[in-house]
Amino acid sequence: MADSGFRGVLILSLGLGLFMLFLGTASAQLSTGFYSSSCPNLLSTVKTSVRSAVSKEARMGSSILRLFFHDCFVNGCDGSILLDDTSSFTGEKNANPNRNSARGFDVIDNIKTAVENACPGVVSCADILAIAARDSVVLLGGPSWNVKLGRRDATTASQSQANSDIPAPTSTLSQLTSRFSALGLSNTDLVALSGGHTIGQARCTTFRGRIYSNATNIDSTFATTRQGNCPSASGSGDNNLAPLDLQTPNSFDNNYFKNLLQNKGLLQSDQVLFNGGSTDSTVQNYAKAPARFFSDFAAAMVRMSDISPLTGSNGEIRKNCRKVN
Repeated sequence: MADSGFRGVLILSLGLGLFMLFLGTASAQLSTGFYSSSCPNLLSTVKTSVRSAVSKEARMGSSILRLFFHDCFVNGCDGSILLDDTSSFTGEKNANPNRNSARGFDVIDNIKTAVENACPGVVSCADILAIAARDSVVLLGGPSWNVKLGRRDATTASQSQANSDIPAPTSTLSQLTSRFSALGLSNTDLVALSGGHTIGQARCTTFRGRIYSNATNIDSTFATTRQGNCPSASGSGDNNLAPLDLQTPNSFDNNYFKNLLQNKGLLQSDQVLFNGGSTDSTVQNYAKAPARFFSDFAAAMVRMSDISPLTGSNGEIRKNCRKVN
């Protein structure tokens, strides 16, 4: 009796332990309906603000998408990229991948103000950025996806990790696949997400080395054209811009991949995706099947947005996206 009683208690304890573990895991999961009761008009509020910003400047859509990428690749999708530097705090805005190029912070501020007016103290800046990235893609003609929500905002940031964790425009295919793999993203995700470069602009400093190289994987006419707005000397025209997709820089489509087939990728990290390596076939597929690209991009965005979110009692809900409470 004593033995069977002990086993019963043990089984009951194990069962309760597993149940509590399940509850802990479940509470940490993001969900599309996270704010359905606490902020029912959240999605329409965000979309109105994003539509206004993108209608004023189409490029802003790509800038917001880029902000979300750069947020998620550094300690997960936690809104850390939005934090300003202070006398006692060094954020990510002045890390090499973001300095003089990350933009759209004012748009996120405006969205946050609108959301706070509707639902004060409820919605995180990290979630606002995730929704705004999706809406930006849709407004420029790209696919939609259901954004899972429930992230909380980081109270810290890391400039050093932003410098090391965000893929450089000079990355090799091996470096790209390694970095994406470390975040649980596949080679298909890598190529699909790189297709985000179908919109937006890049600074001369990011592609100068490629257009003045003697590489065999760059179209010579394309290189000459880009040289016209990007002098060879460092420090001269560094911030001059060129479209990442020379055909339709303000439309989310599959022309980015068609450009790669012609050796007209602006960044080295673009062209390495079609350069005799393991991702060539995926690029070719997306170049001829835009629907497949759209589907894979949407799925990859959902997976990327799942990277290390702060949930439950971790982090906070910032009142101002630029500073911790």
